[in-house]
Amino acid sequence: MHFGAIIIGDEIMRGKRQDKHMAQLIAILRSRGLALAWCQYLGDDPALITATLRRTLAGPDIVFSFGGIGATPDDHTRACAAAAAGVELELHPEAEAEIRARFGADTTPNRLKMGEFPRGSATIPNDYNRIRGFSLGEHHFVPGFPIMAWPMVEWVLDHRYSHLFHTRAETEASIIVYESAESTLTPLMEAVEAKYRGLKVFSLPSVGEGGRRRHIELGVRGAPGEVPAALDELKRGVNETGGTWEALGAPPA
Repeated sequence: MHFGAIIIGDEIMRGKRQDKHMAQLIAILRSRGLALAWCQYLGDDPALITATLRRTLAGPDIVFSFGGIGATPDDHTRACAAAAAGVELELHPEAEAEIRARFGADTTPNRLKMGEFPRGSATIPNDYNRIRGFSLGEHHFVPGFPIMAWPMVEWVLDHRYSHLFHTRAETEASIIVYESAESTLTPLMEAVEAKYRGLKVFSLPSVGEGGRRRHIELGVRGAPGEVPAALDELKRGVNETGGTWEALGAPPA
């Protein structure tokens, strides 16, 4: 089981807004000892949204979906989730109660549509404006507005997945490597990853932006008990290939 994200909206795909959800979700998960495994961006295309949700609903991943759960013509996520799950939309009594409590006599059929979720859904509280999100299995649907979405994500994690917190602890360590190419380092990376099965080895090359020297950040990420020994092997391997390295600290000059 992994954590994934689906971020929906033409405004992101067309560059009118910059996505902030992925970085915040990474931070929210990290604070609980969890990690994001994948993220997918989608425009407001009902067929694409439905096909994506049909695929992800069939899998085991815990997925947070951001955007498209309002009641305007470009909000397709609620209907697409229902279609992907093969169920009908229906007005959820908890969502209806919150909408009526907020709008009172001004409650309209269009506003009530925001409480129509796929049959079998549970609701997600929204303390900002009382318009609830919904959970369908391990998929959790929240608005596109960060001020609403992020507390709702935290509520879901704290109420449904606290048993996973800090059970998948990982750490990482890296060095800055000079006078080496990634192709030269590849056999070393493969050997270390094969030896330490609880780790991933990574390399982040820089071509020398801003007048800095060309370099590679080379490191390992994963089981805390294996990281120090694996990093030592990377250091020795860099020395043996004729490269030089330094501890990761301030950005290399």
